[in-house]
Amino acid sequence: MALKTPYKKGGMFEGANYLLFETAKELRKNMTVAETVLWMHIKTGVNDFKFRRQHPIGLYIADFYCHKARLIIEVDGSIHNLVENNKADQARQTEIESWDYKVIRFSNEQVLKEIEVVLQKITEVLIIQTQNASSKRRSVKPPLGGLGVLL
Repeated sequence: MALKTPYKKGGMFEGANYLLFETAKELRKNMTVAETVLWMHIKTGVNDFKFRRQHPIGLYIADFYCHKARLIIEVDGSIHNLVENNKADQARQTEIESWDYKVIRFSNEQVLKEIEVVLQKITEVLIIQTQNASSKRRSVKPPLGGLGVLL
């Protein structure tokens, strides 16, 4: 019987290095004002979806993460507008999305000035993600002579 581990493919910490957990812990202690505002709105859940903050996934730490929907929310300050940072963000997002996660981004200003719009967008994406996950599960066929395993 295979050992269940949150570090395996599809696990909550998919491929994360345990050293990232210390960094994530520090980031949780030092969240930006915008991250704190968003956390105050989503920490009890959104439509029964639970979120984690500063959550390790692979080589990265997501600002906010919903495992059930495989949704990552990033809150970006003005430093992310610099060309080199923007390129790095896009490369990171492309890699993470290749692992079958959905990444959505909001600026600090959006979170601070338009929190209701941000929360509505998160809700919409959660609905779409769960519909997509549901249709993927229905389309998976078990191999002949055995049980199918959903990853």
